[in-house]
Amino acid sequence: MKTALRLWSLLLVVVAAALAQGDVVAPGDNLVVEGIPPIPVSLAREVDRYTEFRSASLQSWHPTRREMLISTRFGDTTQIHRVRRPGGAREQLTFFSERVLGASYQPRQGDYFIFSKDIGGNEFYQGYRYDLATGAVTLLTDGRSRNTGGEWSTAGDRIVYGSTRRTGRDVDLWVMNPADPSTDRLLVERQGGGWFPLDWSPDDSRILVIEYVSINETYLWTVDAASGEMALITPKGGPEKVAYLGGQFSRDGRGLYVTTDKGSEFRRLAYLDLATRKQTYLTSHIDWDVSDFELSPDGRLLAFTTNEDGIAVLHVIDAATGEEKPVPDLPVGVISGLEWHNNSRDLGFNLQSARSTTDVYSLQVHTGKRERWTYSETGGLNTGSFSEPELIHWKSFDGRTISGFLYRPPARFTGKRPVIVSIHGGPESQFRPYFLGRWNYFLNELGVVMIFPNVRGSAGYGKTFLQLDNGLRREDSYRDINTLFDWIETRPELEAERVMVTGGSYGGFMTLAVATNYDERIRCSLDVVGISNLVTFLENTKGYRRDLRRAEYGDERDPEMRAYLEAIAPVHHAGRISKPLFIVQGANDPRVPRTESEQMVETVRQGGTPVWYLMAKDEGHGFRKKKNRDFQFYATVLFVQQFLLE
Repeated sequence: MKTALRLWSLLLVVVAAALAQGDVVAPGDNLVVEGIPPIPVSLAREVDRYTEFRSASLQSWHPTRREMLISTRFGDTTQIHRVRRPGGAREQLTFFSERVLGASYQPRQGDYFIFSKDIGGNEFYQGYRYDLATGAVTLLTDGRSRNTGGEWSTAGDRIVYGSTRRTGRDVDLWVMNPADPSTDRLLVERQGGGWFPLDWSPDDSRILVIEYVSINETYLWTVDAASGEMALITPKGGPEKVAYLGGQFSRDGRGLYVTTDKGSEFRRLAYLDLATRKQTYLTSHIDWDVSDFELSPDGRLLAFTTNEDGIAVLHVIDAATGEEKPVPDLPVGVISGLEWHNNSRDLGFNLQSARSTTDVYSLQVHTGKRERWTYSETGGLNTGSFSEPELIHWKSFDGRTISGFLYRPPARFTGKRPVIVSIHGGPESQFRPYFLGRWNYFLNELGVVMIFPNVRGSAGYGKTFLQLDNGLRREDSYRDINTLFDWIETRPELEAERVMVTGGSYGGFMTLAVATNYDERIRCSLDVVGISNLVTFLENTKGYRRDLRRAEYGDERDPEMRAYLEAIAPVHHAGRISKPLFIVQGANDPRVPRTESEQMVETVRQGGTPVWYLMAKDEGHGFRKKKNRDFQFYATVLFVQQFLLE
């Protein structure tokens, strides 16, 4: 009886709390919520359809059957599913509270697949094996270090991957037969965090590895798969830095197919002869980056995509002659994840556009037949009416032309429209004509114009443009945003007095830089996992990535550079911010530590400026769990309503 009474009393407490809570959305215990007013349930109900977009991405073709593994979300996190035919049911295979990444079938029999998973967004990925016959899951790695890669040998009996287990900072190369984790062995020790395996030679005697120094400087090596002896393939030194951002062995093992910007502003697809080191360029007639490529298993065809002012174009060529094969027209958008089936006829890929979330397709290259494998849900909304992006250009302070994409609200919204400027991260990234997902709510329901600029330092516009914000030129990218504000003032349909700036990661740093330098030109700002001081960021980001970031931002150990980075740090100028600021952070972020957000929140509040702060204890570099993303979205809508629109 006493137990029953205690349970009844507990139930009354729960009910009373729910009643007291009234018509507001309660944040989970995993969320730290400061300064954010209660979220009305009515707001959540109004926007909820925009939180139900799903997407799907190709992970791996089955080696002998025409079926595939995809990743998609049905619950709170992205998991691995099997699809047995185009348009077929998505059969969920993994069921974890954390998202699952990078599934890949054993490439000969396909009786199991390997995948990666971390905890709470900490990006210390562990490798696992999933046995299809039993559903059993086996941990393959040590459970503590960061493990990346997982490239299969040609015979399918080994993988090579990178791991930080030796020092916690340096990425070494390890080899293992996933069917027997006891075979795990250290192949070669390396220094630094920029080592990534790319491919095995056809006879499995050598492994192709990339040494990543920066987006402008990378090198290719081969590693003897037995001894670990390394040979540099692309020479170091010389008057220009050269990037090699992809590589595969030719079918005969005598050469490599690579993408490189050697001798060019843009990355070209090339064949590199291993005996002579001569490079033959296959795409010199295309003045845009080759962003992705895949050689067919029989070695006869090369599929690749070009990034043409942000728009992806698919090409298929004969590897021997360079002759282009006919490819059907695809919607204007972004193509990713190229992967050939073992039959060398079916080319799989992901496709998204402004009106279609990411879904999986395949192309039968000999017939031109295109098939759609997944049909992701869109919350019951008709995405066919969503805004298509417009490519815009404006002149910056030094006369250089800067571009971006503008999305307009429906025609029913008349008069001058408020604007949200969203700055991408990276910084060596690029906004492309993506499906905006939840951001479509601001367009369709609130009548806000959205602009996504590609300021100097963005990828896709040549290697000179890519380096224009490096080191002591960091502030020039801020000025690109200031001249965008000038451009907005010239547009009669845009309301220059109502502008919000936002961004994530480096885009969050840019958001804080704009908020401190051009406070008078904005109404409010939203920073997601952003950097507030490049010095403290470089000192506290995880060791395996510190040198990689120094190559972009500058080395804080150099006195002159340190003084400059401290001088431009948004946290030191937070007193200039008079407009409301919303900061979002994951507690386990290995890239931008939570201290970057915490020091900005504390400093801005000292000046009396309204600051909203949302921190998730079970997230890392951005929110990945749906329940957390939903609360962040509700709060963002409320922030926009209160400070941009009122």
